[in-house]
Amino acid sequence: MATAEVAVESEDGGGSGGRARRGCKHYDRGCFLKAPCCDKLYICRLCHDDKEDHPLDRFKVKEVLCAECGKVQSAQQTCEECSTVFGEYYCDICHLFDKDKKQYHCEKCGICRIGPKEEFFHCLKCNLCLSLSLQGHHKCIENVSRQNCPICLEDIHTSRVVAHVLPCGHLLHRTCYEEMLKGGYRCPLCMHSALDMTRYWRQLDDEVAQTPMPTEYQNMTVEILCNDCSARSTVQFHILGMKCKSCESYNTAQDGKCAIPLEQQ
Repeated sequence: MATAEVAVESEDGGGSGGRARRGCKHYDRGCFLKAPCCDKLYICRLCHDDKEDHPLDRFKVKEVLCAECGKVQSAQQTCEECSTVFGEYYCDICHLFDKDKKQYHCEKCGICRIGPKEEFFHCLKCNLCLSLSLQGHHKCIENVSRQNCPICLEDIHTSRVVAHVLPCGHLLHRTCYEEMLKGGYRCPLCMHSALDMTRYWRQLDDEVAQTPMPTEYQNMTVEILCNDCSARSTVQFHILGMKCKSCESYNTAQDGKCAIPLEQQ
């Protein structure tokens, strides 16, 4: 089954594997960035943004300070004074220094992603890098990654948190997705089922069959709209749920008044 994961931005933090790490809590590096906006020195743009009232534009960084010898110099991978390697990986576009996580710079995304590159492809319509397992197996939504996560309302495209692709094509941060499943199963944007509910629907079939409605409601029908396939149908009312006649999903909503046979009115 295709995994529903998006390539996360390379500045993702991550554990240090038990070894002593340089840099900050976000990632490993041996230099400070000289912020072009305020001329202050910070290990990373995230540390800068946590402290200052303005963001640091990573693309405008020109100088770094070596954490080993204190030499201020042009942004580059290795210190020109003491030969300290600032990062196993260095991107001269994003000015990203970090330990090797098989990163690659995606020109279309405009930022570095965690790879390996050969395991991802850039979907031109969705405008983001996706796992190869999703190629031809996901629903495209134009520029979907440029939308904020509908749960936490924070950015997805440059987030350090992995994004999860729902069957409907919308994106959530994986942590938000996991939290959402504790209390519901629907996409917060379109109400489509966020995962395969087939097994649960068949269990609900059994529960409906074993729970007869009172006599006065047994012949009552109701118009419903299916959130999964968008089909409309008229079905028998049941307090546990109404099943779509088209796709057999119980992810439905009442779309009209209940109809009671004339002989019962």
